[in-house]
Amino acid sequence: MALMITDECINCDVCEPECPNEAISQGAEIYEIDPGKCTECVGHYDTPQCREVCPVDCIPMNPDHRESRAELEQKYQRLMSAKS
Repeated sequence: MALMITDECINCDVCEPECPNEAISQGAEIYEIDPGKCTECVGHYDTPQCREVCPVDCIPMNPDHRESRAELEQKYQRLMSAKS
């Protein structure tokens, strides 16, 4: 399941540089996560790094983008293949 950033986001800028897939970007009002790039850090880390650094705990699972661990691993592989 991809993650999402809620409107509790305070635009502190700590999550964006932590994302290894470059899935986080500044939106119109708050940061946003591209569900097509978010693997919950599967393939990179044991836990989602954006959630680790978020001071206001505003990064829950996105219920509109449910994915299994296997699907997240496949997405990670596709993203890595596209980079090379």
